[in-house]
Amino acid sequence: MITGIHHVSLIVSDAERALAFYQSVLGLAQVPRPELGFPGYWLDLGAGQTLHLLEVADPYQGVQRPVHPGRDRHLALGVEDIADAKARLDKFNVVYKLSLSGRAAVFFRDPDFNVIELAQV
Repeated sequence: MITGIHHVSLIVSDAERALAFYQSVLGLAQVPRPELGFPGYWLDLGAGQTLHLLEVADPYQGVQRPVHPGRDRHLALGVEDIADAKARLDKFNVVYKLSLSGRAAVFFRDPDFNVIELAQV
């Protein structure tokens, strides 16, 4: 019945700042978004999948989060070459942690503390 992931939504405090981060650091392209009554953007993840950035009140604000980002809820994106991905993160001064499993993967947080994993596929 399930055919794949359609979209993932992340709560952000500043849609413009989040858009700039995801476009510059991850190179994601913006796709059309209908007017929904609150600020936000949709970004193309490929294969018909999108990332939705929602500037809405964060119900998790102030909640204690795990120290290692891999043990927190997160969005995992596949990359062809983890070395290239790390070089891009370094270029933008994004602090990341290597996967504790030994896999070719890194974890980092966006400006709103959302965790992103980049994993070599």
